Amino acid sequence: MAYVNKYKDLAIEEMRRTGVPASITLAQGILESQSGESDLAKGSNNHFGIKCKTEWTGPKTYHDDDEKKECFRVYASAEESYRDHSNFLRSRDPYQFLFKLDKTDDIGWAYGLKKAGYATEKDYPYRLLNLINDYELHQYSSIALQKNTNPTTTVDNGKKYKVINQSNSEIDFVKAPIVETPIIEKAPVKDIPTTTTTETEKEDTVEVEKTTVSIPEIVETKKTSPYPAAAFTINHAKVIYATAGTSLLSIANKYGISLSKLFSFNELKEMDILEDDQLLFLETKLKKGATDFHVAENNETLASISQTEGIRLESLLEYNQLKKERPLTKGEKILLRAPTTPSKKPAKETKK
Repeated sequence: MAYVNKYKDLAIEEMRRTGVPASITLAQGILESQSGESDLAKGSNNHFGIKCKTEWTGPKTYHDDDEKKECFRVYASAEESYRDHSNFLRSRDPYQFLFKLDKTDDIGWAYGLKKAGYATEKDYPYRLLNLINDYELHQYSSIALQKNTNPTTTVDNGKKYKVINQSNSEIDFVKAPIVETPIIEKAPVKDIPTTTTTETEKEDTVEVEKTTVSIPEIVETKKTSPYPAAAFTINHAKVIYATAGTSLLSIANKYGISLSKLFSFNELKEMDILEDDQLLFLETKLKKGATDFHVAENNETLASISQTEGIRLESLLEYNQLKKERPLTKGEKILLRAPTTPSKKPAKETKK
């Protein structure tokens, strides 16, 4: 697509500067500017439909939008529009939660922009995600996470380090973007020393090590999880293991449940981003556990036991006659089922 080819490098540069994903920037640019053909883009270099707001002191223009004759910003160039778009999101309070998301979480960003009030259209997230998928915009966020944007980079010793895609499979909204991996051309066999090494060869070897260059940095690896990567069950309830920084809205949409139900199933307060690594149930937990009791470990709470055992927190509180905030001690037995009381036998009748 001509628009993407024209502005992809600018989107990559802005992602590195401010953290706004290049995939999201390009999708918004395509949508808001009609691929650069809208009156606002052509006449005012405004590619993102950003309105004047109170802090804007630059040139202005007026167009009908949600209301008639609304004030929009005018830029000297498209580059200025891209920079102001990044600054706009980075500096305004309603968008700050987005920057806690993973940089490749397109779903979280798309729904988060709608939630923060960037657009009023109900299908705004879907339209962004469709554009990201159709034009494979994920790849530009991946490139931004690396050190070099050029497909080939010449280094001091004259060799080229080529970056190629390792997969040509289609990408949907849920999958992570393609991570491009460097492949280093092989050195000539004749330059490799055999059984003995002379002083000269040692010097040559050291020189080769000196000319080794840094390859594109690898996206941070995920921490090892004690749980499966896909959904599984605990105590007959479907559950996933999610890491800190994950968008709860993206989880809800991925598994086809409402955000309010996700909060309810896990007895969570309302939040945008998951604060800690934890289990998240995708359906209602049972009222009783799979075993009679749980032996508390260090730093466990009733809330964490509720998740690891797949039992409702209200049931734990009832069975153990405890308050939610009460700290637990290591070795303490926490009942997972209602305590049984011995039945009283009727008194024998006394013969008269």
